[in-house]
Amino acid sequence: MRARLALALILLLAAWAQQSVADGELKDGGRWEEIQTQLPEYPKPENYLPLRVSATTQFDFFIDAKSVRIGKDGVVRYSLIAKSPEGALNISFEGIRCSEGKFRIYAFGRDDKSWSEARSSQWQSMPIDPRNAQRAVLHSQYFCPAGSIIDTPEEGVKALRAGGHPRGTYSR
Repeated sequence: MRARLALALILLLAAWAQQSVADGELKDGGRWEEIQTQLPEYPKPENYLPLRVSATTQFDFFIDAKSVRIGKDGVVRYSLIAKSPEGALNISFEGIRCSEGKFRIYAFGRDDKSWSEARSSQWQSMPIDPRNAQRAVLHSQYFCPAGSIIDTPEEGVKALRAGGHPRGTYSR
C-alpha cells in the first residue's frame, strides 16, 4: 500500500512539473522570472537593418542592430522601427520569449529621441496576420529559428543581414 501511494505521489509530482515546464512557469527547476531590463540607446538610422515581413504590409520594418541583446531570462530584446509609406516612424523597444512564442513592448520612441515606458506592458501571443507579422517573423526566421533561441546578439544581427537564419524557420 505504501509503495502504491509513493508511486502515485511521484507520478502526480512528475505530471505537475512537466505541465509547469510546458506552460513556461518553471525553468531549470525554478519559477521563470524576467530580469529588469534597461532601455537601450535611442536607435540611429545608420544602425537600422531591414526586416522583410510580407508582401501585404505597407510598412517598412527595421531592427536597430545595436539594440539586440539576450537576457539571462531567455528573452531576446531589440528596438523595432516601423516606417509608414508617408515616412512616419513608430519605434518600440520589445522582447520575445522564444520558448513561449510571446512578445512584450517595454517602451515607445518619442519625437525628441527619448523613450516613454509602456503603461500596460504585458506578455502577449504573437498575431499571425501577414499585414502585422513583424514579431512572428522575428521569432521564426531570426531570433528563434527551429524553435530555439539564438546564442548571441551577433547571431541575430548576422541572420538579419542575411535575410534569415541558416537553421530555418519554426512553426508554432
